[in-house]
Amino acid sequence: MPLSRSASLLAVGLFAVAPLSSALAQSKDAEPASRAVNDAFLKTLPFNDRADFDDARRGFIATLPDGIIPGPGGNPAFDTQQYDFLKNDQVPPTVNPSLWRQAQLNAINGLFKVTERVYQVRGLDIANLTIVEGDTGLILIDPLLSNETAKAALDLYLKNRPAKPVLAVIYSHSHADHFGGGKGVMSEEDAASGKVKVIAPDGFMEHAVAENVIAGNAMSRRAQYQFGSALPVGARAQVDTGLGKALAKGTISLIPPNDLIKQGYESRSIDGVEIEFHLVPGSEAPSEMIMYFPQFKLLNMAEDATHNMHNLYTIRGAEIRDGRLWSKYIGEAIQRYGDRTDIVIAQHHWPMWGNARIVAFLNKQRDLYKFIHDQTVRLLNHGLTSTEIAEQLKLPPSLANDWASRGYYGTLSHNAKAVYQFYLGWYDANPADLNPLPRVEEAKKQVDYMGGADTTIKRARDDFNAGQYRWVASVMSKVVFADPSNQEARDLGADALEQLGYQSEAAAWRNAYLLGALELRRGVGPQRPSLANAELLKGISIDLAFDFLGVRLNAAKAEGRKIVINWTFTDLNETYVMNLENSALTHTSGKLSDQADASVKLTRAALDAITLKQKTFAESVAGGAVSLDGDPVKLRELFGMLDEFPTDFEIVEPKKARVE
Repeated sequence: MPLSRSASLLAVGLFAVAPLSSALAQSKDAEPASRAVNDAFLKTLPFNDRADFDDARRGFIATLPDGIIPGPGGNPAFDTQQYDFLKNDQVPPTVNPSLWRQAQLNAINGLFKVTERVYQVRGLDIANLTIVEGDTGLILIDPLLSNETAKAALDLYLKNRPAKPVLAVIYSHSHADHFGGGKGVMSEEDAASGKVKVIAPDGFMEHAVAENVIAGNAMSRRAQYQFGSALPVGARAQVDTGLGKALAKGTISLIPPNDLIKQGYESRSIDGVEIEFHLVPGSEAPSEMIMYFPQFKLLNMAEDATHNMHNLYTIRGAEIRDGRLWSKYIGEAIQRYGDRTDIVIAQHHWPMWGNARIVAFLNKQRDLYKFIHDQTVRLLNHGLTSTEIAEQLKLPPSLANDWASRGYYGTLSHNAKAVYQFYLGWYDANPADLNPLPRVEEAKKQVDYMGGADTTIKRARDDFNAGQYRWVASVMSKVVFADPSNQEARDLGADALEQLGYQSEAAAWRNAYLLGALELRRGVGPQRPSLANAELLKGISIDLAFDFLGVRLNAAKAEGRKIVINWTFTDLNETYVMNLENSALTHTSGKLSDQADASVKLTRAALDAITLKQKTFAESVAGGAVSLDGDPVKLRELFGMLDEFPTDFEIVEPKKARVE
């Protein structure tokens, strides 16, 4: 029925894949060219600077004895033990040494004291749980991605500190790894009654779900490449995400906030703790805020200043972020809080202590995003294209040699392309690129022009031996798209992607390269069932739900059809007219049509039950939860025109299923 796909999309999809454990058996060692690239990193970066390791270990209290957090279905929601190989300071040739360093830092896990009354649990999910001790209870900031990891993090704190009730939960922003574990630390009833204050930035609920609904299926599949969730863990596989160790594989919840921060600057006093909130919308997230705690001289930068270059464009797919605005917000934080901050934390990575160090760190974070923005715009105004800018742009030494400016999550290359896209879009202004052939047709022509597949592969092997992996990966992709059954091309393309992964400083690039190699060798791996649930579904407005139905409409099936459906939600006192015409599905709120083919009356709860497949539409009608007047055939016809999106569509080869 109507929203069966939308519910699964709200599970973000970042972990809906079963890793292929046999993949390591097919992996190969680093080639001489990859070893040389990685050796060069050891010679050019300040590896003797161990201040980050001191900061990451400072205040350590305890961690989980066995490192395992149980999850759904008997599988771990999180397992720190699988990263024990990172304790070796001898960097394997299959991992970029700079990324190895970041992966080691992100592997430091447990409960840490930041300062009096402020604690963090780090390394038990991709994000941090920050715990502030009030006079009588606890204030929690960002309950991680899953209920299981959030509960384990809070339990670890309570095992080592005096037991106090949770009085407030703060969501710093609208990404799931910062709210998804809400039910692990509070009950829905306590939040609804106001017993627990749930504080979030303005626009939180809208943005918490919207990004993952309309284009959610594609984002979910692409996220498997960014985070490496389908890869095994190891020195030839996933080692990190750059921003944190890994995504939790648990259940996600969404408890709505009961207190919104709506002004640019707002203060709250919660159980004796003063907090000044600063809204920073459109920086790292469309709904985000940073926090200053004057009693502790502590600044929480949420996800706007972390120990890596962040994404202006995230390769799973999302709206481009404005680097100019991001830099501006960091500058505002420096001006307002810089001279009265002795500790800076974020909801990823580790804290930093000392005013001079903090101001220097924030200055570089501010200038990092401004540099990427301004220099990209400068070069595009000289007429350079996005790929030319990405190839040419280099950070100044003052940023390039700063560990917190390195591209472990975002990269200078794809962030520069993001700025170009932000201002100029996809078109490079060369008319030859205005309407190119589709990828498969173009690949067949290119391979033919290159003398056929055998000749192309032979030449590519020579280039592979010369360390030209970028070119080999590109040209073998042409051969695979021209003939996906060509296993020799698939294997050579996989070998090239693998070497690029080994060389990558960015964890996201490494994960993408290595999963691409795996799928060329093995095909798409098995998908885990969706973890959609009722809490997530509550975030979808009726308007967004109906918009998603429009996205699912198959235009060819709808051609020449006209259908009008009235919808009345009796509990919400809301009415909608849904109109199918010209192969487009539109809707208008606050109206009913006297020309409707059918009229549906139901509650939001009835719609949610159908969406979650707890009941069918027919069962809901038979049971009285849904009232249907008019022509039921028209309603069945409409829903018969809606696509079901595959969660396992091909990426490194042509689509096997024809899409009409």
